[in-house]
Amino acid sequence: MSTAYLETRRHELRKTRLAMVDGNLTGNVRAVQAGASARAYGGGYWGFASSPADDAAAISRVQNEARDNAAAMTGFGARRVLALPDAVYSGRQAEHGRGELPAGEAIERLAELHAFCMQRYPGLRSTRLIATDEHHVKELELGDGRGTSLSRIQRAAAYVALVAEDADGAPIELMEIVSGIGTLADIDWSVAAFTPKLDALYEHLQAKRQAVPARGGLHRVVMAAELAGMLAHEAMGHPCEADSVLGGAITADLVGRPVASDLVTMADLAHHFEGSELMCPVYVDDEGTPARDVTLIERGVLREFMHSRETAARLDRAPTGNARAYAPDDEPLVRMRNTAILPGTSTLAQMIEGVDDGYLLLKSGNGQADATTEFMFGIDLGYEIKGGKLGRAIRDTTVSGSALKVLQSVDAVGREMEWNCNGYCGKKQPMVVSVGGPALRALAHLGGE
Repeated sequence: MSTAYLETRRHELRKTRLAMVDGNLTGNVRAVQAGASARAYGGGYWGFASSPADDAAAISRVQNEARDNAAAMTGFGARRVLALPDAVYSGRQAEHGRGELPAGEAIERLAELHAFCMQRYPGLRSTRLIATDEHHVKELELGDGRGTSLSRIQRAAAYVALVAEDADGAPIELMEIVSGIGTLADIDWSVAAFTPKLDALYEHLQAKRQAVPARGGLHRVVMAAELAGMLAHEAMGHPCEADSVLGGAITADLVGRPVASDLVTMADLAHHFEGSELMCPVYVDDEGTPARDVTLIERGVLREFMHSRETAARLDRAPTGNARAYAPDDEPLVRMRNTAILPGTSTLAQMIEGVDDGYLLLKSGNGQADATTEFMFGIDLGYEIKGGKLGRAIRDTTVSGSALKVLQSVDAVGREMEWNCNGYCGKKQPMVVSVGGPALRALAHLGGE
């Protein structure tokens, strides 16, 4: 059987992770994973193969195995052969930054941060610190010789968690994170840079010592940028990935229809925003498709989805450059890149002033969502709002609802845009993404008494 499409990828992934608890180094890992993979399309089916080697013999072998695997899949029955879009990117993405930070310097930085926190913040019981970076280098070649490309993912992050006790002696914890493009040598995670962030974090930690339960039910809430970014990514972004759409996501029949307040515009951005390179710049995806911005929601109306070559062909749309693979032995899937609700015109203070009785939600520890846009996120830090002013801190709780209903209830969008790239997106395989956004004011359900 002849194959209509063949791609070959050489991929190296380097990762560093240092961890320190109470000044004691508990983890120091540097890992490298590398190899080659090939993916073939023929007879309406995909075949994939990978190898930890990337020499000429290994590449020839995985290419042949990918073709054989596609041919073997045809045993499941005849399928329509799609005319895959032929948009091709050729180019090489430059490396960012100054290279890896020596482990000794990183460990010294962690120890300095620990000592600073214990000396500066009375009543602190413990600290947990993590420093991590990773660098992907991917060389892609299309089998028909139409294009070759080299792309990179580079990001680094430093985490500082402060642990204290509440009024009843139970542990309470809050974390501050600095993240950015490049390596640990490129982002500023010095004591001087962290000090204002940690001072504010300690004030929140002190407020949590006297925290009160939230009142369960539907409330007007102000979601800080961190929460709004998670809502955009988890609850609305995944249902706008075209493979999820083809799998039955609720968004399938909503294109051209209002799904949010007309204050809401949401996009998955490829590599730049307002003239600056984003934290997870994708110029070409792992199918060799040039990456472009995708406007998912425009002034409240659902406009388009994120695509691979296959989903674009199935839905008769143009590919968007969203097919991405995390590790050398992973196949490309439709994945987000830099997903955010775009900024509006309100300040955070104005949004709080407009709430008579509600809550300010600042930090989230975890969350989950599904293809119906139903979501539930943990809230690690929040405050009451009474008469347009902040009140007492609230105990850890949850915020939940349907993203469609929450976004339809938005009556204010912040003008300050924030980005972070410290987390992973999970969907059969992890993926490096960045998440951003302004604050939002909307209606959502809180857990509580």
